[in-house]
Amino acid sequence: MLTSSTSATTSNALTAGTSTTGSSTTGTTSAASQQDRFMKLLVAQLNNQDPMNPMDNAQMTSQIAQINTVSGIQQVNDTLTNMAAQLNAMQVMQGSSSLVGKNVLIGSNTLTVSNGVASGGMDLAASAESVKVDIMSPGGQVIDTLNLGAQEAGRHTFDWDASSYKFTGQPTFKITATTGGKAISSTALAEDKVTSVSSSNGAMTVQLQGHGSVAYSDIQSIL
Repeated sequence: MLTSSTSATTSNALTAGTSTTGSSTTGTTSAASQQDRFMKLLVAQLNNQDPMNPMDNAQMTSQIAQINTVSGIQQVNDTLTNMAAQLNAMQVMQGSSSLVGKNVLIGSNTLTVSNGVASGGMDLAASAESVKVDIMSPGGQVIDTLNLGAQEAGRHTFDWDASSYKFTGQPTFKITATTGGKAISSTALAEDKVTSVSSSNGAMTVQLQGHGSVAYSDIQSIL
């Protein structure tokens, strides 16, 4: 006959089935199957317990409380998952109405030509005595240079007259910022227009006219 050690076996088995939150095994054992396994183990334990040393009520109550906790956690996880999906859907709907047709800045040095103009920008890590922007063809040839002069630290934008741009493919740009002959760190930004908003793998994505699909988190500024 089994002794009270069966109780520990039941408790350990239950614990093992509930310790995989957030791992690849989460979801493989549903709350219903865990309850079924628990009841089978509990019945087997009661059938095989030592009549001279039966499991006390406190021990049984503790094990029942454990399975109830497992069920509660599973229900909370399901509720949070559903809420996340609903919030994502609401975000997409709101984004569609507020973003479509707007221009945004993203981290990129690829320019989008629209109506003969291409716009970009930069984030300067510090003030610069001289800032210039080289506009380059898809092959890397410098086709124009914009001298922006002295600029303070922070974000700045520029417009480039692309009416004479004849190359196939999108132009790119390179920023050169210096102070006292020393380079100032900068981050290239490209301006583009939002054409649609959608959801992919639970995350909001934005379709841009010249840069394709990007994550909503990639947008640095809405203009």
